[in-house]
Amino acid sequence: MLSRLINFLKACCRSSADRYVHSGTDSAGRQDGLFWYKDSGQHLLGEFSMAVVQANNLLEDQSQIESGSLSLLDSGPYGTFVGVYDGHGGPETSRYINDHLFQNLKRFAAEQNSMSVDVIRKAFQATEEGFISLVAQQWLTKPQMASVGACCLVGVICDGTLYVANLGDSRAVLGRLVRATGEVLALQLSAEHNASIESVRQELHSMHPDDPQIVVLKYNVWRVKGLIQISRSIGDLYLKNAEYNKEPLYAKFRLREPFTRPILSADPAISVHELQPHDQFLILASDGLWEHLSNQEAVDIVRNSSRKGSARRLVKAALQEAAKKREMRYSDLKKIDRGVRRHFHDDISVIVVFLDSNLVSRASSLRGSSVSMRGGGMNFPAKSLAPTPT
Repeated sequence: MLSRLINFLKACCRSSADRYVHSGTDSAGRQDGLFWYKDSGQHLLGEFSMAVVQANNLLEDQSQIESGSLSLLDSGPYGTFVGVYDGHGGPETSRYINDHLFQNLKRFAAEQNSMSVDVIRKAFQATEEGFISLVAQQWLTKPQMASVGACCLVGVICDGTLYVANLGDSRAVLGRLVRATGEVLALQLSAEHNASIESVRQELHSMHPDDPQIVVLKYNVWRVKGLIQISRSIGDLYLKNAEYNKEPLYAKFRLREPFTRPILSADPAISVHELQPHDQFLILASDGLWEHLSNQEAVDIVRNSSRKGSARRLVKAALQEAAKKREMRYSDLKKIDRGVRRHFHDDISVIVVFLDSNLVSRASSLRGSSVSMRGGGMNFPAKSLAPTPT
């Protein structure tokens, strides 16, 4: 039965993957069908690697790395900003975050002339408010914008300090060397906001004690109001403001009972870590990767190979696991086109940031040319990756 399904998918989808192989220059990354990657680049504090694979009809994941000045002022601060934005319901929110969050962070860093938890929190808040304004402007013509949202994971490395901020269920994992054994251990740095986690369900119940249906087990999956798995995001205004939970919004998103307080939150969980000489690399990825790889498996893949191409190897390992779970070959999975591919795995975005301890220790005095790279690159065939506005 499965073999017939695969043959049918091959016949229907003869994907554009066969027509676009290894295009583009290394500076802009390379494309292999629905798979984009940049094997190696240099940021202020070391090397980096990026990779993206598309599964949805439109790529809903967005990602970026920005290195150099983290402020609108030449006086700094300087460092590296990394973001992974996992959209749902469409690509609009993740694209908006990709265009605005870093700029908002630079604006608040300039005001305070430093990097801090407060700067990051204000940048998230300004990005949420900006997207609310966009939805309000388009409410009558594009009401579905109120049902679009994105998880938002950010890492900021500045003056030897790593800030990790998260909304939703993307994940940041640190690879830390244990000198006594030579092992590299995986340390998860981000707190996740998914209703499958008991503590998240408890938080929702405590915030909405008068609503016994705040989380519902639906088709064996815990969902907030039976609709969405995450409890924090940018966007998703239909679950934050009752003004956007009525006509002309599609009926399937409208709640039967009115609500007076936001159901979802846009307040990020932020942690602060002083980097140590044995902190070797940081992996930031959307949940599409973590559905198939454990934290330690991902760290081992990066640790046991060369730095070049590390993000691409992580995505490939996840795709191989996805194929294995469906009892099919990886080569057959690659031939399935976008849209249909979503039945086998999610969009996956991965950024691996290597930490050169010598550079991290001199971070406050470092200056260098700016680096700006977005996952998925810029020049893709129309039927492959969704267009990414600059």
